[in-house]
Amino acid sequence: MRPKKTERKRLLKSAGYYVLTAALLITLSACDWDDSDSDKRTMRAAPNPFLSSSLYGITHFDSSQSDSTPYGPPAGTFTVDPEQQPISWGGPVNIITLAAVDPDYMWGVGTDHVAYVRMDDERWNTVAFLDAPAYMDPTLGPVSEETQRDFGQMDPAGMTIDEMDVYLVENFGTNYLFRLFNGAYSVVDRDNVLYANFGFGIYAFGLRDFRDPSRGIEVLRQIDNAADIQEAAGFMPPDSIRLFGLTLTYDGYLIVNFNNGIAVIDRDFDLSTARFYPFGLDESTTNSIAVDEDNGIYVASNKIMRKLVWTGDRISDLEADGAWSSPYDAPEDAVPPIVKFGTGTGSTPTLMGFGSDSDKLVVITDGSRRMKLVAFWRDAIPADFVQRPDTASRRIAGQMEVTCGFAAAPDWIQSEQSVVVDGYGAFVVNNIPENAEDSEIAGTNKLLAVSLMGPAYDTCYGVERFRWDTDEDRWVSVWSRPDVSSTSMIPVHSRSQHLAVVNGYTPERGWEVTGLDWDSGATVHQTIFGRQNFGNGAYAILQYLKNGDLVFNSIVGPFRVSYVN
Repeated sequence: MRPKKTERKRLLKSAGYYVLTAALLITLSACDWDDSDSDKRTMRAAPNPFLSSSLYGITHFDSSQSDSTPYGPPAGTFTVDPEQQPISWGGPVNIITLAAVDPDYMWGVGTDHVAYVRMDDERWNTVAFLDAPAYMDPTLGPVSEETQRDFGQMDPAGMTIDEMDVYLVENFGTNYLFRLFNGAYSVVDRDNVLYANFGFGIYAFGLRDFRDPSRGIEVLRQIDNAADIQEAAGFMPPDSIRLFGLTLTYDGYLIVNFNNGIAVIDRDFDLSTARFYPFGLDESTTNSIAVDEDNGIYVASNKIMRKLVWTGDRISDLEADGAWSSPYDAPEDAVPPIVKFGTGTGSTPTLMGFGSDSDKLVVITDGSRRMKLVAFWRDAIPADFVQRPDTASRRIAGQMEVTCGFAAAPDWIQSEQSVVVDGYGAFVVNNIPENAEDSEIAGTNKLLAVSLMGPAYDTCYGVERFRWDTDEDRWVSVWSRPDVSSTSMIPVHSRSQHLAVVNGYTPERGWEVTGLDWDSGATVHQTIFGRQNFGNGAYAILQYLKNGDLVFNSIVGPFRVSYVN
């Protein structure tokens, strides 16, 4: 039985406990040791042995969805011409560039393609390319390199909604918004097989020849209609379902996140192995999921935060198996006017605290108009923990309103991005411009709005860094910056440079990547791209390579930026 938290903290102060802990840590292999940061990190999440790599094998970098990388950019200000950088064309959304088993290569996934990119030394060139095998609408299809280049070179300043809509229809198809649902939250396994969703199906991609990637990419297997997974598991799916995430359990099964529930199936796509757990009829999700080393599955619908458990043959919601569920604040009338999808959280859940860390949490931002940062107890709730005022359940360890340091709080502070976590530090961004509800782009489709927000219509501002206080079980705001823009790209944490890094747009400089000191919030790094679309990282994620090079997953494809002449 877990001791009461006050008793655990008394034990932590004893010398005998420290000696025992040190001995255990010498032999402990389930988690990675790190004591380098100021947020009292003792352990990192256990690497998933079925991923292609412990870093970048999955969209948010690892199974805990930390968005934390050991690499990062140098200090200073750099003005970069994106057109002069090597690029792997694709899009208009490029969710992630994923680690291949061969460290000289990465898998690139865009809404219109799958690519295999060589990235050793300073190279960044596509050696194999496959058009998307399916789309959600027959008006869509492959996008030419010429179209991508023209769109990247465009400066949308001064464009109207109607003008951009016509341009996108002519170049990306009548229902171009549906491209957003291709290739979201992909994953690569230890056999160098890429799993991604296209159209209504799930596909496993591999190289024709691992030793000679230039021979091309092939579809190894597929499930044309992912609804078949739900049916095979004995559930009759609704008429319309969508896929929002793929990841792997720690025993090598594929987890499929639908808008109406989650499924688990083996990587061979054997439908007889399919298991499905439905959400409530009034629930939906638009984000991915986190997984722990005991196959706890953390998924947030627009109303409920859940921990489910994969037992090896079923998805359990039983308390006896360690599962739980909790509501969180998500008003149904808090419908975001721009960027964010739907009500409730915009976050993929992120795990916090591992190994011998005193508190094990999972964190999201909630669905309030001015969002709160919310931490849930991941395992057993401490016996002496008293439910906090104004929280939806005792499962909530703590919550705190995000202010971003605004002198006068705007109507909306909301994010479509997951919480960036390192140690007990957390970082969040605001994706909603001030007075967004009065903007002409309010209520337009998300891709159209993201193409115009900043250059043609008001940009958004506001970021904030928090720390979880393990002694008091509460959030503490470390610093905030109401002057920093982060439009729609997933921010990251750089451990080597001790930075929070974002992509945003300002009228003064156009598009840029901004690095903020993790402890103070001071601006330490800027990569200024200017006003062309090349600098817009629409709904993608920032990445850095081992030598500090930036992989910028732009709206027209990932390009590589080197900071060494």
